[in-house]
Amino acid sequence: MTSPPTALPAVARIGAGAPFRWLGGAWSDLWRAPLPCLTYGLVLSLFSLWFTLTVYNHGASHWIFALTCGFVFVAPVLAMGLYEAGRRLENGERPSLPQMVFVRAALRQDLAYLGLALLLIYLTWGGIAQIVYGLSTSTIHRNLPDLIAFATDTLAGRRMVVIGSVIGGAIAFFAYCLVVVTAPMLLDRRNDVFIAVVTSVRTVVVNFWPMALWALILAALTLSTAATGFLALTVVFPWLGLASWRAFRELAPSAA
Repeated sequence: MTSPPTALPAVARIGAGAPFRWLGGAWSDLWRAPLPCLTYGLVLSLFSLWFTLTVYNHGASHWIFALTCGFVFVAPVLAMGLYEAGRRLENGERPSLPQMVFVRAALRQDLAYLGLALLLIYLTWGGIAQIVYGLSTSTIHRNLPDLIAFATDTLAGRRMVVIGSVIGGAIAFFAYCLVVVTAPMLLDRRNDVFIAVVTSVRTVVVNFWPMALWALILAALTLSTAATGFLALTVVFPWLGLASWRAFRELAPSAA
């Protein structure tokens, strides 16, 4: 049995160019194991497309935007297989799809706690979004075109977008601070969720501007896949997952 760490892992200071270095290294990693990584991304892409079409066909298209934004909250947990791939590539191994899908280190209570925390944050975000919407209009827009028209063509709608974006962005950044290092750090059973979360927050505090840039890149690339019907997730998701592993290894090198 491994004993738990007695001190918090050291946190490294990084420069503004670090996020681009992570992306460049992850792009090379992706093509060192293209079949399992792209298959992992393709499965998630097809599921996202199916889920979106199901919501649309059941007359709840106005929920698509909220669910798309909500993907950002759950993505770190869904990427556990990609962190495992990054770990194996770092050790000179070739990851297989079964190794990425069945990550034994992820089958632990601490990851369940992390997933529950992200779920609660997402539900809070969704509840606040409904309150902002309810305070902005007395009309229920039951389809996406009507909702977009309200948000872009009316003063109340534009005010709703601004207020919702500020509040939602703050909640999303809070969740990012909690999880940016936590999820990959939990691949090592010596780390519990509390140590991992504290370490994650410390990496953001110590490197605020580079980490804010990294958060913007993650959100922009992830949300932009919606324009392709989420098919771009096939490449984007494994790319960002492998980059997140590189980010963790540079930010907390002694934690893995």
